[in-house]
Amino acid sequence: MDKLMITGGEPLRGEVKISGAKNSALPILAATLLASEPVTVCNLPHLHDITTMLELLRRMGVELIVDEKLNVEIDANTITQLVAPYELVKTMRASILVLGPMLAHFGEAEVSLPGGCAIGSRPVDLHIQGLRAMGADVVVEAGYIRAKSNGRLKGARIFFDTVTVTGTENILMAATLAEGQSIIENAAREPEVVDLAECLIAMGADISGYGTDTIIVNGVEKLHGCKFPVVADRIETGTYLTAVAATRGKVKVKNTNPRILDAVLQKLEEAGAHITTGEDWIELDMKGQRPKAINITTAPYPAFPTDMQAQFSAMNAVSEGVSILKETIFENRFMHMQEMIRMGAKINIDGNTAIVEGVERLQAAPVMATDLRASASLVIAALVADGDTIIDRIYHIDRGYECIEEKLQLLGARIKRVPG
Repeated sequence: MDKLMITGGEPLRGEVKISGAKNSALPILAATLLASEPVTVCNLPHLHDITTMLELLRRMGVELIVDEKLNVEIDANTITQLVAPYELVKTMRASILVLGPMLAHFGEAEVSLPGGCAIGSRPVDLHIQGLRAMGADVVVEAGYIRAKSNGRLKGARIFFDTVTVTGTENILMAATLAEGQSIIENAAREPEVVDLAECLIAMGADISGYGTDTIIVNGVEKLHGCKFPVVADRIETGTYLTAVAATRGKVKVKNTNPRILDAVLQKLEEAGAHITTGEDWIELDMKGQRPKAINITTAPYPAFPTDMQAQFSAMNAVSEGVSILKETIFENRFMHMQEMIRMGAKINIDGNTAIVEGVERLQAAPVMATDLRASASLVIAALVADGDTIIDRIYHIDRGYECIEEKLQLLGARIKRVPG
């Protein structure tokens, strides 16, 4: 298993290009199953999860044509198997996203119950309840969700008792081909949901209210092809900005969208960063100053994202002052902090709250990544530590960050991949 070796102590400076968002690309790839014509998806990140999703489509018999820019043309008409098997789904929870589109377009679907990240329970019950409300017959047996519809799905009012991003996406996709109107209440408002809705509209769907907590979908008989670029990854953007702020450096982040990062940019400014933005770029300059400690409470979009909590805890570990971090979305999301404590961070954890007392520097130590964002926080911690830090289990990083060591090297980081 590969590891990363990072020698800390240098401020990061330079420019970095942001990739397409994995959390937008995965539902959009699933959405291609709804179309009666080929769909081309552009700006896909080179990531393991994307490869897994493409392999899943290929396994179902779907024809894919990939060009040299990694744009993928997908023709769902060639589908031969309406099954998403366990061996692929177990490596990536987002595979559940093929359930709604397959059922809506082809009348049946069989999807293994998902695997993926080890951060608490993410039940798929809400997906199943939503599809049942639309007239589907759904059973869970032998580790598989088996769904059938007698003719087209029927439009319905679907209320989520907790905000669910993949649940919103699955029901939104299914509703595009349902008969009549569907109203999704307490819908997720994340930019990735908005991106999916815009892709579906480009395919001919009739959707309004996306980006709010009530989405209205008027079902159509069929969806056509389109060419659609995936939105920039706001979490990758936030990760590089936070890494640079922690190291007291200066960066210009390009190919991104500052309008979907308000909560993160506001907190970075609170930490003392000087930030300027343009149409598709963000510049951050710490002017050599140590960041100030900032309090954070995670909550659904547009509030502070849970996927940035770990990175900010690494910055707070070397900030001036004491900070309080509250995690309200997932349990088990402080596992990275135990590793940072081994590097000299002063952190007290009480349930879903962590109190961080900033220290001047961390000390290098061998550490282990436990999930995708936790691994990014350990990279930031290593960048502000004295000595050589070895990070193990970096396959977690590779699931969500494209070419992380190359991008950090461009900013002057001393980082290299070492074979396990």
